[in-house]
Amino acid sequence: MIYFSKLDYSEPTFPKLLAIGTINISFCNGRSTYVGGCIESERQALLSLKQDLIDPSDRLASWIGDGDCCNWAGVVCDNFTGHVIQLRLRNPHLEYFTDYAFADTRSQFRGKINPSLLDLKHLIHLDLSYNDFEGIQIPRFRGSMQDVRYLNLSHAGFHGMIPQQLGNLSDLQYLDFNSEFDFNSDLYAENLMWISGLSLLKHLDLSGVNLSKTSDHWLSLPFL
Repeated sequence: MIYFSKLDYSEPTFPKLLAIGTINISFCNGRSTYVGGCIESERQALLSLKQDLIDPSDRLASWIGDGDCCNWAGVVCDNFTGHVIQLRLRNPHLEYFTDYAFADTRSQFRGKINPSLLDLKHLIHLDLSYNDFEGIQIPRFRGSMQDVRYLNLSHAGFHGMIPQQLGNLSDLQYLDFNSEFDFNSDLYAENLMWISGLSLLKHLDLSGVNLSKTSDHWLSLPFL
């Protein structure tokens, strides 16, 4: 098991709170310079993503028609450009449970991850955790989504090898593949040298991932 975190959980100072408050007030007052709604190509990408998901509790009911995708559940857009920058599709019912085994399976997404996900090239935050994708492989993040800083695929039913292309996401600060206690999971890594390209990484969780093929390569990673 490999787990480390350098995230700062300290209480924010008064200047930080003031800055956050100022930003929130600005957004609430609608002072964004962008008023055109979401980007059409990204709206289509989200609709394609929805098409391949099994959504038993209808969590994506707002993802319909010609509506502004910036107002859709789980979608956050940049106030100035309209680009989709966050996709928060974590199983929401887990907020009330401390044990993954007691998750409300009725709210889990299943099905496939449509390749259109990779068309959301301005994403900085992607959370698919605590769903059940029933043994599909993790998408290969090739040259797209270069701005991603937060990637949480924990307890989501992914199987197979963790793609080394993740090492190209040089802005990553948070990476979570925790599959501990997921007894049907067979996530594994052939080596961990790709992590050396993630110089900004502050949180890494590979709990439950099979690392038997990686030897001791992780010992040479500069930030561990």
